Amino acid sequence: MTANGAPEALIRLFHVHKRYGPKHALVDISLDIPKNAFYFVTGPSGAGKTTLLRLLYLGERASEGQILVDGMNLSRIPAKRIPFLRRKFGIVFQDYKLIPTKTVFENVSLVLEAAGKKFRLIQKKVRSVLRTVGMEDKAEALPPSLSGGEQQRVAVARAVAGDPKIILADEPTGSLDEDSAAVIVDLLKGFHTRGGTVLLATHDRSLIKKTGGRVVHLHQGHLKEITSAGLDYR
Repeated sequence: MTANGAPEALIRLFHVHKRYGPKHALVDISLDIPKNAFYFVTGPSGAGKTTLLRLLYLGERASEGQILVDGMNLSRIPAKRIPFLRRKFGIVFQDYKLIPTKTVFENVSLVLEAAGKKFRLIQKKVRSVLRTVGMEDKAEALPPSLSGGEQQRVAVARAVAGDPKIILADEPTGSLDEDSAAVIVDLLKGFHTRGGTVLLATHDRSLIKKTGGRVVHLHQGHLKEITSAGLDYR
């Protein structure tokens, strides 16, 4: 908590702009995301949702402005330090981004191997997170043999395996049926309940209404408003 009792911000954006040539993808975004928050980022196609998430883990750099993540000023991070920043994040994509020639177990373990974890810890942790997402019995399966919902559950397991502070989920339910989408959202809510911060980009207003949380509304790169939907996860 800050001195005035407000939740401490984990992510802060100050007058952030992102341009691609003459096109403005984000315009003058200032935003605080508290620790242990569940925020949606919504808006129509082209509103800037994916761009905003990419700036947070330095998938791209802002054209102007400052971004702080857990006290780290992203404009001052050299390339060699970017992997350390990214360990703060788990990322879930709409198209899963699993390696099709590696097993479920191997896809999840790659995150821990990249962080230099020991073999025994990797074995224990991967089985634990697969159990959490209900995929332990598919540990030796290859991703193409799984349904879309199952692949996304593996993607969530991979995202949380490294014990990140923040989950960024970019349209994680966009290609799933309603039941599979509900499972993925429940898994992300579970991560939040255990103390994590979640930013979920979606254009699905019914999903937001059913889930509840704070909602960042983008339109043509501008931050229009921040509202609450359903249960408030502040």
